[in-house]
Amino acid sequence: MQRSAPRPPLRFSTQTLLLQVAVVLLVVLLSAAVHAWLTYDRVGSEAENQALTLARTVASDPSVRADVQAISAREGTPPPAELAAGPLMQAAEAARTRTGALFVVITDETGLRLAHPEPERLGGKVSTDPSEALAGREVTTRNTGTLGPSAGAKVPVYAPGSSAVVGEVSVGYSMETVGQSVARDIGPVAGTAAGALLAGVLGSFLLRRRLQRLTLGLEPEEISTLVHDQVAVLQGVDDGVIGVSADGRISVFNAAAQRLLDLPDLTGGRWEDAPVPDQVKSLTRPGTAGSDALEVVAGGRVLVANARKALHRREDLGWVVMLRDRTELQELTRQLDAVGTMSTALRAQRHEFANQLHTLAGFMSIGQHRQAREYLAQLAATGPLTFPVEQAELLQDPYLQAFVGAKGVEAEERGVALRIGPETLVRGHVTEAQDVTTVLGNLIDNAVNAAVAGAATERWVEVEVLDEPGGDGGTLHIVVADSGDGLAEGTDAEAIFAEGFSTASGPLARNGSGGQGFGLALARQLARRRGGDVRVLDRGRQGGPGAVFMATLPRTTAGSAEASGTLGTPGTLGTQGSLGTPGTLGTARSDTAPRSAEMKGDNNDG
Repeated sequence: MQRSAPRPPLRFSTQTLLLQVAVVLLVVLLSAAVHAWLTYDRVGSEAENQALTLARTVASDPSVRADVQAISAREGTPPPAELAAGPLMQAAEAARTRTGALFVVITDETGLRLAHPEPERLGGKVSTDPSEALAGREVTTRNTGTLGPSAGAKVPVYAPGSSAVVGEVSVGYSMETVGQSVARDIGPVAGTAAGALLAGVLGSFLLRRRLQRLTLGLEPEEISTLVHDQVAVLQGVDDGVIGVSADGRISVFNAAAQRLLDLPDLTGGRWEDAPVPDQVKSLTRPGTAGSDALEVVAGGRVLVANARKALHRREDLGWVVMLRDRTELQELTRQLDAVGTMSTALRAQRHEFANQLHTLAGFMSIGQHRQAREYLAQLAATGPLTFPVEQAELLQDPYLQAFVGAKGVEAEERGVALRIGPETLVRGHVTEAQDVTTVLGNLIDNAVNAAVAGAATERWVEVEVLDEPGGDGGTLHIVVADSGDGLAEGTDAEAIFAEGFSTASGPLARNGSGGQGFGLALARQLARRRGGDVRVLDRGRQGGPGAVFMATLPRTTAGSAEASGTLGTPGTLGTQGSLGTPGTLGTARSDTAPRSAEMKGDNNDG
């Protein structure tokens, strides 16, 4: 026999609705029941009081008292026919008819009926206990007698002029009449209860709809799973994630975003007031497609930012901003470019080495040993590998030698001569290679672009590097000039350090991997993060020489030793050929073959 599939459990929102309806129904029913009971009790108490008043009235009637005493004094009880025609029966029925009571019963001192609405019951024992009243106490009762359930009272009848009890008067009002009175009163109560129940059900339904909207129709188990997944994913990825709700609040700001932007957790704050770059905020503004990524420099890093609209069943949930770090990729690309350039240079010089060996072999084969020795001495003096960088021997640090040499090969391919300025002096070794090569590489790349774009026939880039010893690490001073056309007329020297600023276009665009218009911004941020700076020493002029840039990088070298030409007073670099005045480095030089005295370079690709 095939078993039926189990019925899926009710949704949480449906369970909540049913529970709320049940609670509202229970409260309404209990309230109605309590109100009905209180009304029933109140009306019953009023009936008892009314019966007690009527019983007192009948019992205090002098004629009733005299007639009850007279019958009680006789031997035996008169027959029912005599009682039915007697004055007690007439008085009792007159009182009952006048007040609408269920019964008015008069008994003697033994509890035998002397007056009763049903004549056939006269002379018989009353159905309820009369002892309390016959003992001289007034009582109110709710019981069921021969005429049905009633609320009544029993009052003793005293002999005229005496305190002797000779009988009692029992008056009752039908509880069915009391129930009818309660039914009349309970009608509005029931209507109010029904209205309250309807309002409660409607409120529960609206609350269910709101709960579904707030939870996006998810069950509690699904919400719990989503929370765990969100924490695991957002805190486990290397990309920065910023969630912006539809009302402009930051709902998510994961650890990667805090690290990339160098900011604390901004969750809960307003997105427009957040201290993040305006370019990132612009991705979420109205009218933005949110599909195009942009590069932005923040926290000394080059970040790629993009934003996507978050929707759920046509409901606008806000924006999700993604931040990816390209700084490490740039550094690796730059290093790979340097290695590739050096490899190309080595392959190119392989033929030169082969020719040199052939020459040596020729000298030896013809017996020209002296010429062979001189030729070997010449090779030993120049070294086995040369870069197209003038005065490269002034750079003592191996890392700087290799890096600048690779840049010299790139520059030579573009028709630009890269040379080291005569004032160069590096006595220590570089300890922060990434920051140094990022700043130096960007400055050289921009200078080469400016030299290529310039109007000068002789294209060159000149670099001077000096280190200054310090207690917690030496400071590296880098000056880069070129033969370009200088900064454009009207260009603010500070504006070129803004993110995205660039005057280069087409084939003159910078070769760096940071993207167009971010080299100088990144270089300055890296320098300032270390307590240094990158600034313009000279704007240059049209036709060359171009602008001069200077970078100061504290705590980037170590092992500096005292040597001639040490740094003197603050603001000077050495003595002979020192930085005496702003914009000058060393002695004067001609416009066609400028030395470091007034090195100028057009680095207008910011």
